[in-house]
Amino acid sequence: MQDRIWRISHGEGPLVAAAVHAGHDLRPEVARTMALTSGERLREEDPFTDQWTIIAGTRIVGLRSRFEMDLNRPPEGAVYQKPEDAWGLDIWNEPPGPRLLDRSQAEYDAFYDEAGRLLDSKVRQYGTFVVYDLHSYNHRRGGPDAEIDDPDLNPEVNIGTATMDRERWGPVVDAFIDTLRRHDFMGRKLDVRENVKFFGGYFSEWIHTTYPTSGCALAIEFKKIFMDEWTGEPDHQSLEAIREALTATTSPVLEALQALSLQD
Repeated sequence: MQDRIWRISHGEGPLVAAAVHAGHDLRPEVARTMALTSGERLREEDPFTDQWTIIAGTRIVGLRSRFEMDLNRPPEGAVYQKPEDAWGLDIWNEPPGPRLLDRSQAEYDAFYDEAGRLLDSKVRQYGTFVVYDLHSYNHRRGGPDAEIDDPDLNPEVNIGTATMDRERWGPVVDAFIDTLRRHDFMGRKLDVRENVKFFGGYFSEWIHTTYPTSGCALAIEFKKIFMDEWTGEPDHQSLEAIREALTATTSPVLEALQALSLQD
């Protein structure tokens, strides 16, 4: 089951990069019941974020659409059932039945079981770990020709830290944000801010609840400046520039993590 739902690449080091919303596939029974088109689903997914996970030796990539089961929502809300669960979209041709819901819930549970085994191994080997929880978000919700959403309320990079012990993990968070802000991003600086639009989803919250003193998850939301959110077309130069920017953060973040570990 798991090979079709997510992909985990095991590597050395305490850094894990995750892109749980990168997937687009649906299992057949969900596809038959789904009212949304492929393009409508893609607009709310996080395409191409899996490409950024290469910055870490250990990688977690979701292969299924968040409209089948959302790995970044709590268990009771992992399957969207009403328009208010999913940006007002009419998701289903008919309400999903118990068998479909049970199967989706079993897949969700299997993912978290496997993620727990992976992170347990990081704690045993390194004592602490950090997860880059990579996401993206739309900023042209008015339509393809509309003005972009207010930049004051929509930073290019939003770092969600509300689910963590900010005092404990502050040096790690600050190392990430400071390095990303200073990075030369195609001749300019990125607008990087903390807890402006997003505060961290359930995956990060689960990590902080399960590993309160050993696991730090940075919920990283990139505005879709690297693609056309209406057509789905990528800007390969921007995608690569974001990967380079993330790569630049890894050494300072791991140095801050190691310094914390030595203090414990």
